[in-house]
Order: sequence, then structure tokens, then C-alpha cells
Amino acid sequence: MSHPFPLDGVRVLDLSRAISGPYVGRLLSDLGAEVVKVEVAGTDITQVFGPRSHGHSGLYVQQNAGKRNVSVDLGTSAGAELVRRLVANAHVVIENFRPGTVDRLGVGWSALSRVNPALVMLSVSGFGQWGPESGRQAYAPVVHAESGLLGRQAEVDGTPPNDVVMALADSVTSLHGMIAVLSALRLAERTGEGQYLDLSMFEAMLATDDYTHYSLEASYPVWPATGSVFQAPGGPILISADPKYLWHRLSARHGLADPDPRATGADRFAARAKVVDGWVAGFTERSALIEALEQAGVAWAEIRTPATLMDSPTAQAREVVAQVDDRDGGTRPVIRMPYRFSAGSCEPRGGAAFVGEHNTEVLREWLGLDTEEIAELEQSGALHTP
Repeated sequence: MSHPFPLDGVRVLDLSRAISGPYVGRLLSDLGAEVVKVEVAGTDITQVFGPRSHGHSGLYVQQNAGKRNVSVDLGTSAGAELVRRLVANAHVVIENFRPGTVDRLGVGWSALSRVNPALVMLSVSGFGQWGPESGRQAYAPVVHAESGLLGRQAEVDGTPPNDVVMALADSVTSLHGMIAVLSALRLAERTGEGQYLDLSMFEAMLATDDYTHYSLEASYPVWPATGSVFQAPGGPILISADPKYLWHRLSARHGLADPDPRATGADRFAARAKVVDGWVAGFTERSALIEALEQAGVAWAEIRTPATLMDSPTAQAREVVAQVDDRDGGTRPVIRMPYRFSAGSCEPRGGAAFVGEHNTEVLREWLGLDTEEIAELEQSGALHTP
């Protein structure tokens, strides 16, 4: 029995590139919205990341699976006019150009809201649409540094600052963008009035970071509630427990004893840590270590690498990988969105489209244009032929 998609009937025009905007579009698409990506070939940087086959990179497919694609040149007046006409039939617009760019192109909020007063428009930027740093270029690493993430990690580790291997700021911002879009759509249903959403990556990171309270109240140093990595049979293993709690559980369950009961403070802490290290390393079988940790009620984790990630029993059992059309007669893997509805659907509904693949299809469905009118748009330079 098939279940309905929650956002069936919602139309989205995705003008964005890279991750912070397109990821919102992918989320909306998997939940049933009709998402049309507006793109000129060669303008989306994600096409250079990950394995490339049949015209698409791995990252591009992850961000754009299930969307249709029209190739409109926003740099032409005819192209901007075409987008405004499409917006008249949309519910949501997503963009992540540098602040001021869409206004100069004639497709900013002031222009689009006149065309469609009930429109919800999401503008994603590094530091907001206004403010002293609004004009700065801002990719995820920039926001990782400015939001304090890298400095804090360096202080905790006692190492020089180093970026994380994930576009965390992009993904976090996209999730906040999704919440904002769904909330604005609900409000538009109630009031008939659209909303402009000014979302900055910087603020999204601060709002999500569970360590920001240290900076708010000038409480230093930061006490890191992080997991600890131990050398174990079969490779390193992570144990997620406060050192005091870990000692309490292991000593109570497995009889670990203080090597020097008279030691206090840092000396006692170091002595106990050495005992725990030795206890973990003393196992000859990994399975026996894991069983002992389970008996003590301690959380543990395999440290998976890119090569072993998909060996996760949870990933396999819950089928977190979906196969989509690779545009050459085969399939290509993408990660499913993690929303499991009791009586609703959420899944990628196709592969990534080629640039301009749906020019004719979308313009006929959304605007009722005929072949001659579409040809005129191509001749004007507004519409790029795929």
C-alpha cells in the first residue's frame, strides 16, 4: 500500500547552488514537493566533488536527486522575466546568492512578492542579508572558523586549528531553512500572506551549537563532553562516558581498583585513566570487550571510515541507501532522508536531472507555453537549450 507524500502539490523554484540551498530543495522533493532547479551549466560547484559519471558528480546527485531542471539565464532581462512568470505559479523560492545579487537581477523579494503575494522565499547567506559582514564570501569553512567551532576544538585538543571534514555549516543551515520554509507555508495557509526568510549560516551554527552557552556567559575553559578513543583489539574503539562515570561503572561491574588510593586530584585522575587504558587493551577478543562494556552499561562505538561506513548493521537493516536513475540505464546510490512516517512517504523520486532537461516540460505545465513560444525564449538567450 502506497502512502501519500506530505508536501504533494507544493511547487518549489530552486535558484540555489552548492549545498546550503539545494539541500533544502532535496528535502522538500523527497517529501513530495515538485522542485524545479534553475541552473546554467557549469555554475554549480558541487559538480566537482565526488565520483563523476554520466554527467554528474556524487555530491551533485545527493543534493539534487528528484528535482526537475530548467536552464534559465538570469543575467538576461528575458531570463529574469521568465523566472518571475514561473514564480507566479510557485509556493516557494530558494536562493543562496550573495546578498543583493537577486535584487540586481530583478528576482529579489520585492519583485517576486509583487508577482505572488503568498510566496515563501528563503535567502541563505553567510552573515545575513544586512549587517557589517553581509557582503563577505562565506563557504562552510569560513563559518566553521567564525562561529568558534574550530577555535574551540583546537583549545580542547591542544592542537593548531583545523577544519572539519564535512560542510557542517551548510547542512545545519539547510535544516534550519527547511523548518523556516515549512513554518512559513503554514502561516501563508492561515493568512494568505507570504514570507521572506533571511537565514544566515553564522546564526544557524550559533543556534545549533550546544557549547555556545560557554561564550554567552564567559565561562571558561570549556568542559568537553566528548567521547574518548581507546586502543583495543581489532582497532580503536570510542567510549562515550564522563571519566568519573566510566570509572564508577567499570570498577563496580568489573572490579577495577585504584592503583594508589592515597592519590588525589589530577594524580588520581591520571592513575585511573591508565588503569582503564590497560583494561581495554588487555582484551584479546573485540567481541569480549564490547560485551564487557555492555554489561557495565557504557556506550561504545566503532570508529567507521569512509570504507567501512556502509558496513553498519543499522545502515543495512534500515536501508538508508536508495537507488536512483543514473541517467544511463542503471542506478546510483543516494542517502535517504531520515524521516520515517507511519502513514506517509518520504523518498527520492528520481535521479539528478541534466541541466535544462525539463525546459519544455516545465514551461508547458507551469505557464502553458507552446513550442513556438519556447523556441522564442531560446532564441532570446533567456532559455538555454540542453
